[in-house]
Amino acid sequence: MAPLEQLVFDNTYARLPPGFAARVAPAPFPDAHVVSVNPAALRLLGLDADAATRPEFAQVFGGARLLPGMEPLAMVYAGHQFGGYVPRLGDGRALLLGEVRAPDGAKWDLHLKGGGPTPFSRGGDGRAVLRSTLREYLAGEALHALGIPSTRALCVLGSRTPVYREDVETGAMLVRLAPSHVRFGTFEFFHHTGQPGHVATLADHVLTHHFPHLLEPGPEGRHARFFAEVVERTARLVAGWQAVGFAHGVMNTDNMSILGLTLDYGPYGFLDDFDPGFICNHSDPQGRYAFNQQPRIALWNLACLGEALLTLITEDEARAALGAFQPSFAAHFLARMREKLGLTEARDGDRALVEDLFAVMARSHVDYTRFFRALNRFDSQPDARNAPLRDHFLPPEDFDAWAARYRARLASEGSEDAVRSARMDRVNPKYVLRNWVAQQTIARAQEGDFAEVDRVLALVSAPFDEHPGSEAYAAAPPSWGRHLVVSCSS
Repeated sequence: MAPLEQLVFDNTYARLPPGFAARVAPAPFPDAHVVSVNPAALRLLGLDADAATRPEFAQVFGGARLLPGMEPLAMVYAGHQFGGYVPRLGDGRALLLGEVRAPDGAKWDLHLKGGGPTPFSRGGDGRAVLRSTLREYLAGEALHALGIPSTRALCVLGSRTPVYREDVETGAMLVRLAPSHVRFGTFEFFHHTGQPGHVATLADHVLTHHFPHLLEPGPEGRHARFFAEVVERTARLVAGWQAVGFAHGVMNTDNMSILGLTLDYGPYGFLDDFDPGFICNHSDPQGRYAFNQQPRIALWNLACLGEALLTLITEDEARAALGAFQPSFAAHFLARMREKLGLTEARDGDRALVEDLFAVMARSHVDYTRFFRALNRFDSQPDARNAPLRDHFLPPEDFDAWAARYRARLASEGSEDAVRSARMDRVNPKYVLRNWVAQQTIARAQEGDFAEVDRVLALVSAPFDEHPGSEAYAAAPPSWGRHLVVSCSS
């Protein structure tokens, strides 16, 4: 494991032509201190646990001390926000400090959020607050542990410096990791500003460093195959969101990763009571980004990306790729739901079995995560009443009717309860980052109690384990924590 000074940088994005980013020096907090460090992210970079205890850790990752090889820059991009095109956005409070080549050969962007103003700040202060940094820090690890592609987070750094939002809040910084932070909106910026050469340069940069397998000759051009794979990755990503009950909350095209990662955690939320139209974003009263709208919006966003690539691919190639989204999403989603139901074989009636379950769950406002975890203990005997499961439903006969079909479906493939239960324990989490848990963690951190951050990080990083003594974190929301919504403010 290397000390910080031995991190190796290979800044491929910084070598792109002028116009892709602005060189910016960080504006660090004068009193930055460590709030939490993610041990898994340290390992990704080849750092040992002691690295976080060194005085220079907060200085380096807070932007006060640049390591040899760091080249801070703010990336330019545009994007469709709530359906309207905004021609110039960019990293308004984030800086790409550099790209680390880890000992295993992987490349990781070091992306500092809250490092001060940039040319893209649009009058903002370039700062982040403890509330939003903790939400992103915990959520990235939560989704990663659930098997859903996501940016990761290395650390949260705190400060006593006040930051002004709706109220005066505690300033903070987040260092997140991803193989790339290129977005749909990065391509849109160059397309809509009439720079087709830069669209091609960006596409080939992404292909070279993240899709090298597509550079081999094939029946279609590399750019058509590139767009088709982005469609496929996005379909798989959103299928994962839907299967675990995750609402992103602000699916603007500038928040969509070209690699198919969950990017830019803002007003997200995991389902508590199952509500297909769940809106987690206070700034989205019309429900454009409601939970059940996410697949449709993902396809709409992909169409915006396809338009931005029309100097590299034909309209027919774009339509063909987009046409594959819905079948791919449906297949990935149904595969995940079969796993959640403990099914090992694909049958024609499986989609109806899932949809009918969702219908009765919605009528009874059943807690999504708790129900599927309880379903792991379903008794498939013909006379079994499964009282703990029936108690989730009003009236319980709604469950009985569905359970009879489920029992027959299990029997048709010779399912054994004990074997199935163990298998389902590995796909139906006990712990997700519920909004009430996140809010409680934030409140304690704002009072100076950072131990809760590490406690919750450990739970969501191993969500399928029992964690004896932590059952309260898997409970239904308390009265104050029901139906929490979050705004875009950060």
